[in-house]
Amino acid sequence: MRVEDHIMFTAVHGDWRVGEKLTEMEDRRIAHFLSLVSNTVGAKVPDYLTEVMDVGAIRELARDFDDKDVGNAVVLLKSPGTSRKLGQFVHENDKKLKKLLVDVAKALLVREVLSSKLQITYPEGVLTELKVEPPFEEEHVNFTAKHGRWIAVRRLIIDEKTPMADVARLLSAINESLTLKLPAYAGIDVNGIEGYFSDFKKVKKGDIPKVVGRCLEFPAEEYAPSEFVEHARVYALRVALDKIGLPLDFPAKSLEKYLEKK
Repeated sequence: MRVEDHIMFTAVHGDWRVGEKLTEMEDRRIAHFLSLVSNTVGAKVPDYLTEVMDVGAIRELARDFDDKDVGNAVVLLKSPGTSRKLGQFVHENDKKLKKLLVDVAKALLVREVLSSKLQITYPEGVLTELKVEPPFEEEHVNFTAKHGRWIAVRRLIIDEKTPMADVARLLSAINESLTLKLPAYAGIDVNGIEGYFSDFKKVKKGDIPKVVGRCLEFPAEEYAPSEFVEHARVYALRVALDKIGLPLDFPAKSLEKYLEKK
């Protein structure tokens, strides 16, 4: 039986019931749909981290950055002192496991701090309705895609034994897949953006404001079609933060390693 080209995401868990399926496989439509799903899963990850860290305390910590400009905020986000504070908010005593959770907590803090200063998500918003018949009766998160050589299946059936951090892991993994695929469908010049930041190799503390300044000056309209200028801007922010050593997205691998070793 031939499976039609499509991209579908459904999530049914408690009050969270959202889903949509794309079958009109034009590149620009795919890019918009991937952006929509990326926003949706990224926004939901913190809800599934409350068993392993104090999400409320981390969000409160983000308020300490409100009076700082972007450059100073990023310098402080990168500081060892901030990592130590985050360590107090994760529910883990084992040093190696704590470090993995601090990596995740750092992503949460980065997103909370920068979301009030910059555009960190795509302009499509988030899914708020279940517009397609779910593929499973059980509570679940499910993402499938088939287009050309791209075949992806990421799913988790959720029951009373499922650690909530495992749901966060799956959502993070879905988001990582989407952010890798999105630029090609949106016509974003990935190599060009990488080249834009190529002057920065090993970024030291004193160089962080320079990287941030370069990011704030990023001429997104030169690296993407007008329809996806804001998407290119988010991609450039991700590249800039990676140069500095900060995550814009929740690291699925850290959650995976934590769950394996826990």
